[in-house]
Amino acid sequence: MARRSVAEIVTGAVVILAAAGFLGYAVAHSGIAPAGGYRLHAQFNSVSGLPVGSDVRLAGVKVGQVVAEAINPETYLVDVTFTVAKDIRLPKDTSASVLSEGLLGADYLALAPGGDAAMLPPNGRIMATQSPINLETMLGKFIFSMSGGGQAPAKGSGTAPSTNASKP
Repeated sequence: MARRSVAEIVTGAVVILAAAGFLGYAVAHSGIAPAGGYRLHAQFNSVSGLPVGSDVRLAGVKVGQVVAEAINPETYLVDVTFTVAKDIRLPKDTSASVLSEGLLGADYLALAPGGDAAMLPPNGRIMATQSPINLETMLGKFIFSMSGGGQAPAKGSGTAPSTNASKP
């Protein structure tokens, strides 16, 4: 019986170590680990669907993550703070947009570098921003426009009803 207990203990320890290894790997590669790099800021009208922890991408490659969002009480705009990898230097005229990976994909912050020779310093602010497009509103407008809008012509609009009566 003693051998069986030792074998069970050893097997249990191996399983626990393997699970801890998988957990460590998952955390290290999921973006949950603390973000390195320097911080930048941007203001948006809306960041609907862009939670803290979202990716920051440059040319489709993850270069950082969103670390904070707060409403500016004076402008009612959303202040977004995000990190960018230390080896990525961005021009001052870089733009930031909230984009989606697809209809059911997660939103992310996309950076598009400009051509300015001067670079953004750490804690700098990106001035050119674009808020996310509300897909539900766009679909609603499209469907409404395809159905004719559901409105009758206004009186005096210059359109007379057609008649099929023939003149005698």
